[in-house]
Amino acid sequence: MSPKTTILTYFVATVAILLASRNLIDIPNSSSLKYFVNLSDLNTSSSGKIGSICDDFPPGFPPPDTNTTSYLCVDPNGCCKFTLVQAAVDAVPTPSSKRTIIWINKGIYYHGSKQTKPNITFQGQGYEMTAISWNDTANSAHGTFYSGSVQVFADNFVAKNISFMNIRRPSCIFGLGFFGAQDTLHDDRGRHYFKDCYIQGSVDFIFGNGRSLYANCQLISMSSPVPLGTKSINGAVTAHGRASMDENTGYAFVNCFIGGTGRVWLGRAWRPFSRVVFASTTMTDIIAPEGWNDFNDPTRDQTIFYGEYNNSGAGANMSLRAPYVQKLNDTQASLFLNVSSIDGGDWLQSVIN
Repeated sequence: MSPKTTILTYFVATVAILLASRNLIDIPNSSSLKYFVNLSDLNTSSSGKIGSICDDFPPGFPPPDTNTTSYLCVDPNGCCKFTLVQAAVDAVPTPSSKRTIIWINKGIYYHGSKQTKPNITFQGQGYEMTAISWNDTANSAHGTFYSGSVQVFADNFVAKNISFMNIRRPSCIFGLGFFGAQDTLHDDRGRHYFKDCYIQGSVDFIFGNGRSLYANCQLISMSSPVPLGTKSINGAVTAHGRASMDENTGYAFVNCFIGGTGRVWLGRAWRPFSRVVFASTTMTDIIAPEGWNDFNDPTRDQTIFYGEYNNSGAGANMSLRAPYVQKLNDTQASLFLNVSSIDGGDWLQSVIN
């Protein structure tokens, strides 16, 4: 057996093992997996000929380090130095004033990652091509807060063009996919910027007490379809956890799209001072006419802040909204429409340039 044939046989066996273990790993169902690369295509070169699984690996990568940036490379097939994302994270020196870009090749990485070092970028190849998935649950991790596949406990973290199957505490997120059901994205503690992301879930699929701006994102409900003529609610996009009027937190969604299945609220008041705004967002008819929920606690109606501004679509009709929902004017909405809402001028440009 030739070396190339041996490599190919080994790779096919590996893929078979990964596919066979699908039921042991908490990953999205087949409807979600359609978004990801077919791993069996990775051993086909751009010319269409069967060859080494590394034939299509970008030449000259990673590039040499500079005075401000270091590069590390992760590939599941061993085509560069690291095969595990966490191994690359562990190799980042500390302390370091440089930004470290961890370039992650296409594929699904079945392991968790805990990121405790500042100034790191995860650079995938597209949220339909690169994903990190793991099987922790609230029970196995001793709490929902600790069950994320990717957990970030560091400043100036950036992620681009990659999917996380559950996530905890991101910072600056571009072109990502988040796939789950209840509690998909734990957006908590700190200032966060999400742009061009795809976020899928059902109940409270964006939750926490973050101070965050979501720009140009797709928010897709996976709740079960509701029969015609019924008024049941089976989901909520957000559950913001602001517990005190002294906390400067809240979610703002600008130029987003809400679609999918089920009948859902835009948000429900997980804590008494919950604060969420939707602006210039297209809402399909999955949004319930009342729009929001006070967590079945009328005492929260005086303290929550739920605002809507210049939205469109069948779900944006405010004529039957709950009485505590505010229809914002231009002046009120201006506080939430750009990165100034998260004081982005003092940190955001430095991490995305």
